[in-house]
Amino acid sequence: MQQPEPQSFERVLSSMCTEPHPAARAAAERFLASNPGDPATYETIGTLETRAVEGLATLTDHPDPADAAGYVTAGGTEANIQAVRSARNRHTTDDVSVVAPESVHFSFHKAASLLDVELRTVPLDDDYRAVPDAVAAAADESTALVVGVAGSTEYGRVDPIPALSEVASAVGARFHVDAAWGGFVLPFTDHAWSFADAAVDTLTIDPHKFGQAPVPAGGLLAREDAALDALAVDTPYLETRSQATLTGTRSGAGVAGTVAALDALWPDGYRSAARRAIENARWLASALADRGYDVVEPTLPLVAAAVPTPTFERLRERGWRVSRTGAGELRVVCMPHVTRSVLRAFLDDLDRVRG
Repeated sequence: MQQPEPQSFERVLSSMCTEPHPAARAAAERFLASNPGDPATYETIGTLETRAVEGLATLTDHPDPADAAGYVTAGGTEANIQAVRSARNRHTTDDVSVVAPESVHFSFHKAASLLDVELRTVPLDDDYRAVPDAVAAAADESTALVVGVAGSTEYGRVDPIPALSEVASAVGARFHVDAAWGGFVLPFTDHAWSFADAAVDTLTIDPHKFGQAPVPAGGLLAREDAALDALAVDTPYLETRSQATLTGTRSGAGVAGTVAALDALWPDGYRSAARRAIENARWLASALADRGYDVVEPTLPLVAAAVPTPTFERLRERGWRVSRTGAGELRVVCMPHVTRSVLRAFLDDLDRVRG
């Protein structure tokens, strides 16, 4: 029986995943059956995970990359859930709340449901960013965690991270930055978002997005070991006697692929990819505006434009894998596989189908 081929990325315009780097793909295949959930048994993959965390910590300006706390997760959702769980476990009140902007990823709604904490979301400003005063008004002594977004999934916006960290500090809460998508682009911008820019306690960054590692490969980093210690449970039947991860057994593919991608691309390859993606996003935004569409100007390589529903549906009928924001705009994420020639082909089809 003939095996099906994986879907091509050629017309995928709204995904935050991309083709893995060839070295990352090969490394993932080699370590597919190694289990980083028991590093005392699978020592090689344990060593590689230490290298992966150090690489991600370097990228995010952690104060001590060589000894940073963290691990390779199944993705941003797991990392965000774990950040909430850690903050909840370290908090001093029985009733626990998390305060976040409305742009926060839906994984925080999952976390609130799973962990029985209250999620308080606050409105954004006119540029789709968190408003520190509104966050401060929603936070109180029950607040275990304040969340800032560094690369929002709908508009690619970066919240005022230093100001939000001050809000968290004022109420005795931990501060988490969700840079799942933006984290591999932000080092090559002037945005404040990292451990060096603010009192960040935990941070999410996903190698399987712009980092060009294989799926699944997320990342959770912490400023202090105590953040992961708060997650640990005993694992008496394993060689490794304690485990802080949310999942137990994990494939080493994500770990090995992350190390291979970082080795191949940090920093120059990522810098080139980020600059090319931002240039493509600006080019596309200008082209859409020239055609009369209302466009949300890109901050990071993500473009949103008010394309009418019939036009949007015709583009999908032509095979373009596109999605919409909650407000209904066409949403294009300029990932590494989204080249200028792909965008030209997309605009050609847009011109053919627009009403």
